[in-house]
Formats: sequence, structure tokens, C-alpha cells
Amino acid sequence: MEHTLTAEDIAAGVERLAKAILDKHRGHPVALVGIRSRGDEVAERVLTLLSEEDGWDLSFGVLDISLYRDDFEHLHENPSIQESDIPFTVDGAHIILVDDVLFTGRTIRAALDALSDYGRPAKVELAVLIDRGHREMPIQPDYVGITLDTRRLDHVLVSLEGTDGVDQIQIVEKEKP
Repeated sequence: MEHTLTAEDIAAGVERLAKAILDKHRGHPVALVGIRSRGDEVAERVLTLLSEEDGWDLSFGVLDISLYRDDFEHLHENPSIQESDIPFTVDGAHIILVDDVLFTGRTIRAALDALSDYGRPAKVELAVLIDRGHREMPIQPDYVGITLDTRRLDHVLVSLEGTDGVDQIQIVEKEKP
């Protein structure tokens, strides 16, 4: 069985993220760092909404975690390793890591390892478009756009306009063995 969320659902999730970040940090310097791939596009969308606030010191960066992951099978799916782009000083910065889906927590652990190579932030928070549960590590998001109730073996497939040409989220349910 398959369920699909629409572009409108995604836009509403991004707006929830931006509003929650704005409510907590209005007027304080913040750096959004999107995790490749798709977390960077979510971060750009959040940044666009937050940039409507005049005079807010916002920074933006992109983090590639390919070499920090503990599951090297992903390199067979996506063999291109892209560059990170962190054009601001990480030391002492308040960083909000942004990703598309939070599942086991392993991607975020890898992102924290990668980020530490750039310096020591004052604080790191986590914003995710989708929280689908099933953590393997003690990692929880500070900001969530959409919460999905999934089973462990289900697949959550995120497609975003800039990366995939369409905004949609497909939840593909796996049959129980």
C-alpha cells in the first residue's frame, strides 16, 4: 500500500519549521546548515521564509556527510561525493542542522561528526521536515514540519522540486513477512 503527501503538505511543513525557528530565535544570529541531499533544499526554503524578517543575521551552509556515514552501501546508490559549503565561522555559532527525514538518527550522527571538522559551535539544534520515528540513536529533533506514523520497514521517499522536479512524499508500506 502507498500513501502520498502533496506539495501543499510539504509547503505547510516548511512553514511550521520556519515559524518555530522564528518564534524561538527572532533577532538572534542563526546559521542554517542543510544536509545533502534534500536537507539542503529544505534549509533553503526555510531560509527564504526567515529572510522576510528585516535585519535578522542569518547564515546558510551545506554539509555533505558521505564520508562520515557508517553505511557505505549508500555510495553505490549515489557515488558522487559533493562538497560541503560552510561560508561562515562555525566556532561559537548557533547552528540549526536541517534534514528532510529523521529515521534512525545515524545521518544526524554523521552530520555532527562532519560539522565538528569545521569547528565547535556554541549550540546545535535539529530541524527536520519529516520525523518518522524508529530511532536507533538518542537523537531527537528540536523542530518538526511533519510527523509520520510509519512501520520500521516502510519506505519514506521524499521528492523535492529542485532535486527531483516534483514536490511529493511517498510512504510505501512493506508487507509483513
